[in-house]
Amino acid sequence: MDNSTISLLIADDHPLILAGLATLVAATPGLALLGQAFDADGAVAQYARLRPDVLLIDLDMPGGGLDAIARIRAAHAEARIVILTTFDGDEDVHRGLAAGAAAYLLKQAGFDEIVACVRQVASGRSWLPPRLAEKLAARVHGSALSRRELDILGHLSAGKSNKLIARDAGIGVGTVKFHVNNILSKLNVSCRTEAASVARQRGLLHPF
Repeated sequence: MDNSTISLLIADDHPLILAGLATLVAATPGLALLGQAFDADGAVAQYARLRPDVLLIDLDMPGGGLDAIARIRAAHAEARIVILTTFDGDEDVHRGLAAGAAAYLLKQAGFDEIVACVRQVASGRSWLPPRLAEKLAARVHGSALSRRELDILGHLSAGKSNKLIARDAGIGVGTVKFHVNNILSKLNVSCRTEAASVARQRGLLHPF
């Protein structure tokens, strides 16, 4: 492999996606696939062993893609990582970039865009499609939820009453009401059902 070839490690737990990407990479001049991983532990181990120029990783995989990114970046600060996923919420994008990824792409992106992104990241730059950049900017300018509010939001989205949330969270019912009101205000919604819907759209409830 010459110095101009970009080496790739792909981490995704969907065999068809792995196979498709592998085929496309093999047919693309200047790219070389070093290996594949199917979960977070595998991605971390393969990265340490292969040291690819770019890691292409999904968020939704056993062990969690975010966890893999954070572990790899902690051990290899120079790691260049591209997230390729189906999740397009502003919170998803924020968490991915905060974990250390240099780029965030959706799986519906064309392969030409993926290749352009990989080449840019390999050169030390970042990549974020305009639509996702707009979502991220909206999040930055809006009111972010606190950790406690995110916890309450999770309970709320599960359909729990204030009394049940208070019991499970170990706080008073009045405190729950206070947090729920703040959540509705910050999400700019008028009811709990709408809050749950917006939370899912924005990726505020994803476990990774």
